[in-house]
Amino acid sequence: MPSREEVLANPWLRPFAPVLLQPAYWTWNRRKVSLAVAVGLFSGLMPGPTQMLAAALLALLFRVNLPVALLTTLYTNPLTYLPLYWLAFEYGRFLLDMNGAVTMDLAPLPVLHGVDFGRWLADFARWCHALGWPLLVGVPALGLTLGGIGYLSVRLAWRAYLVGKLRKRRSTRATR
Repeated sequence: MPSREEVLANPWLRPFAPVLLQPAYWTWNRRKVSLAVAVGLFSGLMPGPTQMLAAALLALLFRVNLPVALLTTLYTNPLTYLPLYWLAFEYGRFLLDMNGAVTMDLAPLPVLHGVDFGRWLADFARWCHALGWPLLVGVPALGLTLGGIGYLSVRLAWRAYLVGKLRKRRSTRATR
């Protein structure tokens, strides 16, 4: 996590320092960290370079821990991106009740044969349209689901940690 001096020294971040250095964005408490994890998990499913920007903007909007929100977006990487988008596509198909069962019966990607580019373009547009609605619904729905799971997981883990700490303190007092 960068220090205050590092943020001020960075020429790209210096104009935003008055906002970025507010204590609300660096506070470590159960509410701010759990919401930051939810923001990061939701933003992590956005296309490539927009993930961290979206996480930063949402963290600023909801006044949650900024480094945690940014770090949590890193669950999507070249190894996880395709499986997550496939899951989002299937989740979208399920939510839209397309063909009842959640199966991958999408037509194969059209192949360009010969010089009939216009026909290929029309086939490709139909293929993208068939892919579009399930993905358009599935990506935000999966992001919200993952965000909710992350939020609850952090809240429960934090509570379990505090309860364990309290029990340990009580047992130490009892043995004195």
